[in-house]
Amino acid sequence: MIQKKAIQYKDKFFSPNDIEMSIAEHLDELRQRLLFLTFIFILTTGTSLINLKKLTLILQEPAMGIKFLQLAPGEYFFVSIKIALYSGIIFSCPFVIYQLIMFILPGLTSSEVKIIIPSLLGSIFLFFLGIGFGYNILIPAALQFFIQYGAEIVEPIWSFEQYFDFIILLLFSTGLAFQIPIVQIIIGMLNIVSSRQMLNAWKYIVLSSTIIGAVLTPSTDPFTQILMSAAIFILYLTGTIILIALQK
Repeated sequence: MIQKKAIQYKDKFFSPNDIEMSIAEHLDELRQRLLFLTFIFILTTGTSLINLKKLTLILQEPAMGIKFLQLAPGEYFFVSIKIALYSGIIFSCPFVIYQLIMFILPGLTSSEVKIIIPSLLGSIFLFFLGIGFGYNILIPAALQFFIQYGAEIVEPIWSFEQYFDFIILLLFSTGLAFQIPIVQIIIGMLNIVSSRQMLNAWKYIVLSSTIIGAVLTPSTDPFTQILMSAAIFILYLTGTIILIALQK
């Protein structure tokens, strides 16, 4: 049956005579892909639970030297569940993108494939790149600010749950911010906004990146917000340069 569907997809994509699938066939295919993604999510979440200690140490690494407290009964237990769930979501993302590509591929024209497929692949790459940027640059900068500020007056002892919520929010917001070039490329390839118009709007982007950086950054220190705003502006320029190279 899988081979038959593959042949249908190939014929539909390359042949001028489209082979249409019925609604029932579409729903059946969607159900199978959702079941597969559910299995992958359970697998990645379960693997995260097994390796929970390693994941916890990785999350604690940017705050080396800080003592963490369990301020309520079961706090670390519920945080452990959250760590496993969020890790399952993150590690499932490539499989979600792949299944999405395979599901929509038969219905795309060749011109749409050139825009959508690279955009989806680039999206997952930039998302993980944003997570890496947040973990290695933004989080250490924010934590150092909070640790050093008032270090001579108070000893930093944090709730692990609040620390984890801070880390996750910053990582996900950075990953989403790194999607800016993808959005630019899509609207540029669709001729909604040209690269010249994007380049001429750089003054407004500076203001917008400052506001977005302040909103996406959970910490209130100016240094972290400046880093986030600078990253957003650089990403915007990157997307514009790519469109210029594509002559859009």
